[in-house]
Amino acid sequence: MDLINFRVGKKTISLKILDILLTERYEGNLTSLPNENPSFLGVKDYMGTPTPIFDLGLILNNQSSYETNQSLVELLQLREQDHKAWLAELELSVHNDVPFTKSRDPKQTEFGKWFYNFKTDNEDLKAILSRFEGPHDRLHSIADEVLNLCNKGKKDQALATLEKEKLTTFTKLIRLFESARDQIILDHKPIIVFTTEDGQQPHIGLLVDRVEDNIHCDESDIKPLHEMTNVGFDIDPQTKKMMKGLIKQGDNHSLVLDPSAIFRPEHLHDYEPIETEEYGLF
Repeated sequence: MDLINFRVGKKTISLKILDILLTERYEGNLTSLPNENPSFLGVKDYMGTPTPIFDLGLILNNQSSYETNQSLVELLQLREQDHKAWLAELELSVHNDVPFTKSRDPKQTEFGKWFYNFKTDNEDLKAILSRFEGPHDRLHSIADEVLNLCNKGKKDQALATLEKEKLTTFTKLIRLFESARDQIILDHKPIIVFTTEDGQQPHIGLLVDRVEDNIHCDESDIKPLHEMTNVGFDIDPQTKKMMKGLIKQGDNHSLVLDPSAIFRPEHLHDYEPIETEEYGLF
């Protein structure tokens, strides 16, 4: 059996090559329809055939990949603001000889607690995050340095040191926050996988994050349903309908889906086709 792996959040799903009609970049250009299924995004015409599109992120992870990315972007914005507030308080402390109460240990800050526990398989984001530790540690170390200078009566030297680090270390850290957020946003280029039951007509479309690779396996390599809960897959009724089993590939697992298990016509009862020349409806 030949399959193609797709990434959906932190999960990998597999579809039989024979079940795939084509893939295309998701541009958000769907016709929305009233429906109680939260994973149903809307309808897209595929060569004149109205095709319902489902968000696999919502089905498998209870959150779309877009929402996951936006949450991460917002978290990084908050952590950037934390550091701006940290520096502002240090400046206030030096200028006005008032106690400095912010954390001086980079690992004990909110960002530090998140940073040393966060994991991602996004190699570009990993590369950006790997550059945070140096300037982040340096920034927090200057609190002791400038406050010690103040205690020795060297306030002018403390202010000069603070200004220098603000223009170098702090600026570099802020640019890294900006780069990380930009990378998260730019890297998310979801695609629609149009599936088929007969090899000719589309059945449904599935929104995924990206194509991973091709694999070949035997039916005997697919593990039964009850083994999935042991590797962290939350199984809800809609997902159960789609699942055929689980494939282990080294230390990773791939969820084999049967898209034909989603009942299609119920999502099209209010659909009115858009009459365009592209679909030959004139």
